[in-house]
Amino acid sequence: MTDIVEVVITAGDPEWLAAFTRRLVDDRLAACGHQIPAIRSIYRWAGEVHDDAEARVALHTRAELVERIVERANLEHPYDVPCVLALPVLAGNPAYLDWVRQETTPPRQ
Repeated sequence: MTDIVEVVITAGDPEWLAAFTRRLVDDRLAACGHQIPAIRSIYRWAGEVHDDAEARVALHTRAELVERIVERANLEHPYDVPCVLALPVLAGNPAYLDWVRQETTPPRQ
């Protein structure tokens, strides 16, 4: 297991999600984000089943930065309850994992 995670975030507007991803990378909360601009989400919300087009991004970052990403999503995301999931990275290219560490800030003290 590494200290690196993949953080998945979804949003209804692909351009909003790309701009949000850019802000996270600019602020060194994520090393990068791989966006899929069109996914189909089927979910229950407020007692109804919805079938909507969304976008999805997979951010690569350090596990200790997830809380800050969740805080930012809760402040900036247009959804009342944004989807933000951190998935552990079990292994990977050591050089890539080192790059993710170098491109992200250490947690706040």
